[in-house]
Amino acid sequence: MKMIRSLLARMPMPVKLAIPLGAALLATACSSAATASSPSSAPAAGSPASASTTGTVIGTQAGSAGAFLTAGSGRAVYLWAADGMNMSACSGACATAWPPVPANGTVTATGGAKASDLGTITRSDGTKQVTYDGHPLYYFVGDSAAGQTNGQGSDNFGAKWWLVASSGAKITASSDTAAAAAAPANAPAPAASATSGSSNAGGGWA
Repeated sequence: MKMIRSLLARMPMPVKLAIPLGAALLATACSSAATASSPSSAPAAGSPASASTTGTVIGTQAGSAGAFLTAGSGRAVYLWAADGMNMSACSGACATAWPPVPANGTVTATGGAKASDLGTITRSDGTKQVTYDGHPLYYFVGDSAAGQTNGQGSDNFGAKWWLVASSGAKITASSDTAAAAAAPANAPAPAASATSGSSNAGGGWA
């Protein structure tokens, strides 16, 4: 201690003042660095873990033949007579024309649809498809808006496509939109061409 006091006594006054001032500045810098680095250890707000997942919702819509199942933004869904229980036989070009209803997130029921009848299957390509009462569900590319049922009664790809009732049964009656789509082809020919002996009637599903 005597040696340290002797050294301090020999130091010029400016040096003696600089020692405590430098120590104070060093302590302040260390404190600022610790404060600046602390937020980096906290998890970022809005991380993927807190993001919510929107699931597929199966509902119902009233129609001329009774309420039928819908999904997406109110689009009609269909069953295919060629499918087995919880088994889809529609793939390739069939799945392009009749896209399977995907099972996104948690599949839920609304309206007249029954949650107890909902299920999912894994398709050959590994994707999940919604089922209802064991029937794999599909959209139809010919339905361009909610409520349209242009696929009703089609025998596209060798078997019938039907709307699905909330009970899970197929609806075999003609729908409003399907009948309206077929009406122009089945309408009587104009009077001006009635004497020509030709008919333009046709259309409908093969």
